[in-house]
Amino acid sequence: MDTVVSGIRSTGNLHLGNYFGALQNFLKMQNENNCFFFIADYHSLTTHPKPDDLHGNIRQVLAEYLACGIDPEIATVFIQSDVPEVTELYLLLNMNAYVGELERTTSFKEKIRSQPDNINAGLLTYPVLMAADIIIHKAHKVPVGKDQEQHLEMTRRFARRFNTMYGVDYFPEPDAYNFGRKLMKIPGLDGSGKMGKSEGNGIFLADSPEEIRKKVMRAVTDAGPSSPGEKPSEPVQNLFTIMKVVSDTATVKYFMEKHASCEIRYGEMKKQLAEDIIRVTDPIRERINEILANKKYLAKVVKEGGEKARVSASKTVRDVREIIGYRSF
Repeated sequence: MDTVVSGIRSTGNLHLGNYFGALQNFLKMQNENNCFFFIADYHSLTTHPKPDDLHGNIRQVLAEYLACGIDPEIATVFIQSDVPEVTELYLLLNMNAYVGELERTTSFKEKIRSQPDNINAGLLTYPVLMAADIIIHKAHKVPVGKDQEQHLEMTRRFARRFNTMYGVDYFPEPDAYNFGRKLMKIPGLDGSGKMGKSEGNGIFLADSPEEIRKKVMRAVTDAGPSSPGEKPSEPVQNLFTIMKVVSDTATVKYFMEKHASCEIRYGEMKKQLAEDIIRVTDPIRERINEILANKKYLAKVVKEGGEKARVSASKTVRDVREIIGYRSF
């Protein structure tokens, strides 16, 4: 059985793109592997050094993932900052991470452009902390998006460098988790790209029915087809893409035919789409609120998850210290 590690940013609420994308695969993954899912609250400080409500953000994201089906009885679910061994391994790995290679990472270059007034050391060493999160549990697999591929390659490099430097075969070099099929890409409501929090084009699982209706009714469309059989424009095709995952086949067929015959009314389509999204998300939203209200359950999940994670992490740090040469007198 492979060990799989996946981090969840504490600043990002789950949206439809998350739910119908990687998360559906996470639920399958946890039943087939030894999974560690953690809330990456240290990582969030690289871009949000003074969060308005860090604790509240962590609680919200944790509740959302649990509501979607991540099972703390099967997987190890924990908060990054509850495992201090991660920071020790981060420190030790930093001693063998070179400034030049860190400065060349794509994410660092993007961040110094997007936040020129906050170019902090955490941004530079982000890939080292990510590597520590992963290899501290001796992971074999990591589910990563396209934007994280370079960081995973650096994790492999740091693991390989440690093994070579100290003449051991201790850390596995983790590979990207292959879900066996192309991940679903859910577009946003702004007419282009994918759904995301930072883009402001998402529908979140915790959104109320009223919020969902307002967002969908404001979604970008076009002036309508000018001739029969005309291919939908990108904004309209985006709505059809979302409809295909939340609506039944007959509904999708009906609106596709209306578009092909130039009879489509986007207002009618949006109303139907909003109600279908609500039908899918309402049970999840209700479950999120139930979990958030159950403080004892959340405390139990993070306490037990942190304890399980520390068993794994503390063994790794003890081994690493001994390999490097730190021993008791």
